[in-house]
Amino acid sequence: MKSGIRVLAIDDSSFSFSDDQVTLVGVLVRSPNYMEAVIVDHCTVDGDDATDAVVRMVEGTRYREQVRMVLIDGAALGGFNIVDIDQVVERTGVPCVTVTRALPDMASVEVALLNRFSDARRRLSLITSHEITPVDTGHNPLQVSVAGMAVEDAARMIRAMVVCGALPEPLRMAHLIATALVSGESRGRA
Repeated sequence: MKSGIRVLAIDDSSFSFSDDQVTLVGVLVRSPNYMEAVIVDHCTVDGDDATDAVVRMVEGTRYREQVRMVLIDGAALGGFNIVDIDQVVERTGVPCVTVTRALPDMASVEVALLNRFSDARRRLSLITSHEITPVDTGHNPLQVSVAGMAVEDAARMIRAMVVCGALPEPLRMAHLIATALVSGESRGRA
């Protein structure tokens, strides 16, 4: 991967299911780990506006023309507010990748969705619309879903951004900032 590629990594802050909104933090990083900007937005807890929030974050940065990939911590932000990664790509022209540490238990996810949402099938189809692929980073593999680029290219970019540990540095930064915004100090594992 060419040095200096700009990636926008997005994570949500901690929240309670009684909250209306959750804070989203986007960290724009020039690979592998030079932070250039922090972007803050919001989406509804368990809502259906996470895709719009991600698009706003991409489109709103002054570095918009240089963003080459969006990394999202998981398929959903703010509970089950599922990000439609195909829509992110279609609306911004930027490839979008979800990253998790562990393979989701899709049977449990389906039960939770069916028990809570009238549009559970739509939400589930967004989560399952792309294959989840393991990406080796020298630690436990990360699980990724990719839209808008080849999985191999996304994997190469992710590996190039792992500085210490398993996560790409931009996602780790987004997590630290998001938790600090809510709790006053970063904590927890991204």
